[in-house]
Amino acid sequence: MIIFKTPWLLLLLTLPFILYWLLPTFKQKALAIRIPFFDLAAKASGVKVERGVRVYKKPVVDIFLGFLIWTCITLALAQPIQLGEPKSETIISRDIMLAIDLSGSMEEADFPGSDGNKIARLDAVKNVVGDFIDNRDNDRIGLIVFGTKAYLQVPFTQDLTSTKTILFDSSVAMAGPHTAIGDAIGLAIKTFENSDIEEKVLILLTDGADTGSRMSPLNAAHIAKQEGLTVYTIGIGDEQGEGQYRVDFKTLREIADITDGDFYAATNTDKLTQIYEQIDKVAQAKINSQQTQAKTPLLHIPLIIAACLLVLGLILQLIRERPQEKTA
Repeated sequence: MIIFKTPWLLLLLTLPFILYWLLPTFKQKALAIRIPFFDLAAKASGVKVERGVRVYKKPVVDIFLGFLIWTCITLALAQPIQLGEPKSETIISRDIMLAIDLSGSMEEADFPGSDGNKIARLDAVKNVVGDFIDNRDNDRIGLIVFGTKAYLQVPFTQDLTSTKTILFDSSVAMAGPHTAIGDAIGLAIKTFENSDIEEKVLILLTDGADTGSRMSPLNAAHIAKQEGLTVYTIGIGDEQGEGQYRVDFKTLREIADITDGDFYAATNTDKLTQIYEQIDKVAQAKINSQQTQAKTPLLHIPLIIAACLLVLGLILQLIRERPQEKTA
């Protein structure tokens, strides 16, 4: 489909006809020779003339070429554009930040896998979260890892492959041996400040209790609530454990309640998988789409045609004005 960006300029097509109708006939005086018996000479030669007037007419081909050239120039001024096939483009409507605990206790090989064998907690988390990332086609994903301190590993991106690679490259205690839940939430809040997307989700997974954040987890949760951030918390490990091996389910529940999220306790790999599936349903993304069309400017085409017609007109004029060879 071809449209014109400035279609009103097509009115210029009528300009030559308006000028022809409004402007007076061009007249030019010329020298003449008085010939005796002019009427007899004209009659003998068979030429019909009008006294004192000589009308020079342009060849029809010149008039036709001139009109075509003017038409092409007018079309170029109207800026023709070719529209491509309509395409549906998905608009990103949600940002999801994953906060993964890398404290020393995540190395414990006490987490039941899908086959019943016990594996390290972090390995189970990587497998489940990796599958979760693979299904985020309509979201932007970010990754925070935390231990003694919290670090932003991946800012919000749709590059799911790189995000998954960085997740699998992470290792226990690389962020320190302790658990800074409050700092992880605080870093997520700061990262979301650069997001202009309305729906903001933080999924926080930990197997411990906060052991030294600069900001308490509950204070961080209240700030997250004010910033419109929903936090879903996942606890794995033993709530009855001691020290770094005790997971603080109570605080995780309060964080989720404050931010209008939900708390989940994961006891094995299958349960952890179900939790991420449930979070995806509860915090389901709103899929918005818009129709887009490729636009290709075409104004160069009528300009090229006009230039070719002008060259053709000049060639025809040279041919007409070329002296004819005299024959004996």
